[in-house]
Amino acid sequence: MTNNDTAVSAGRAPRINFAKAAPKAFKALIGFDAAARQGLDRALVELVQIRSSQLNGCAYCLHMHTTDARKAGESEERLHMVAVWQEAAHFFTAEERAALALTEAVTLVSRGGVPDDVYARAAAVFDEATLGGLLALIFTINTWNRIALSTAKVPGTDERAV
Repeated sequence: MTNNDTAVSAGRAPRINFAKAAPKAFKALIGFDAAARQGLDRALVELVQIRSSQLNGCAYCLHMHTTDARKAGESEERLHMVAVWQEAAHFFTAEERAALALTEAVTLVSRGGVPDDVYARAAAVFDEATLGGLLALIFTINTWNRIALSTAKVPGTDERAV
């Protein structure tokens, strides 16, 4: 089933398949995403992608990354706590909390930029290379969220295997 087929079955008008319509841009984004992940802890990667997808309201990406997190051994308990990580801080390491705070600030950048204290907290727990990768990861998941939302990707239809 194609994205257009699933969009129609979900009651949405069909939209373009971004990968086919802009293959060079799509391939470049895949490369950027792969480079961003290098050296980052897999659990941290998934938590960041989940939180950004929650904030952006991207059900397609949220479904994909919670599924990936489960496959990587993430607990249901922690997955349920990502949306309320500040109130459930004891479920997450200092590094994860710093990354989640940075994810929120960058994802919601139009609400006042990235506050100095949020950036300083991340810079205190990550070396420069890791912080750079983390920022790149946040940039890519926000881009993937926008692609999925703009092209009406349907949750539960992970097209990576297609």
